[in-house]
Amino acid sequence: DVQLVESGGGSVQAGGSMRLSCAASGNTGSSRCLGWFRQAPGKEREGVATIYTGGSQTAYTDSVKGRSTVSQDKEKAMVYLQMNSLKPDDTAMYYCAARKPGVYCTWASKDYDYWGQGTQVTVS
Repeated sequence: DVQLVESGGGSVQAGGSMRLSCAASGNTGSSRCLGWFRQAPGKEREGVATIYTGGSQTAYTDSVKGRSTVSQDKEKAMVYLQMNSLKPDDTAMYYCAARKPGVYCTWASKDYDYWGQGTQVTVS
C-alpha cells in the first residue's frame, strides 16, 4: 500500500502559477503510475497529468498541456504538479492518486487504487 498527502493548493488570480505537492509513504520503492486528477463542483473527476515513477514518462490532458509540468523527486518520494497561466476553469479539488506497482498509466480514475484527501485550487 501507499499513502498520499497533497499540499500546495490555495487561491490565485488568473494568469498566476501554483505548485501542488504529493507526498507518498509506504511502499514507495516500486515503480508505479502516479496521477493528478481534479474535480470541480458538479463535474466528473478528470485526469490532469500522469507520471510513471520508473522512467519518469509523463502525460497531460489537452486542457493543461503546455502550461503544466508533472515531476518527481524519488529520494523524497514526492510528486509535483506545476501549473502556470492558471484559468478560472482550473478551479477544482486536486487529487493525487496511485496505481498498483507495475501497471501503466491511464486517465480513468477507477483504475487508481490509492488516493489522497485532495487540495483545493481556486482561480479567480
